[in-house]
Amino acid sequence: MSIENLLVFLLIGAVAGWLAGLIVSGFGFGLFGNIVVGIIGAVIAGALFPALGFTLGGGILASIIHATIGAIILLVLIRVIKRA
Repeated sequence: MSIENLLVFLLIGAVAGWLAGLIVSGFGFGLFGNIVVGIIGAVIAGALFPALGFTLGGGILASIIHATIGAIILLVLIRVIKRA
């Protein structure tokens, strides 16, 4: 993985985590927290979407949307588990 790929990977994770934090909680989680939430969200969406037959296409915008949806799922699951 080149430096450029790593930077894009981290940028997409940060943006997706920030957007998911705004949608679910109303605030972000800081740079590191946003990156972690976004990357875990991308992994969740990467496992879930193909099983459902759902695709968004390619490109950075599609990757951000993909990771954001996965991060929203992650944050909602965390919220449900915390309440239980």
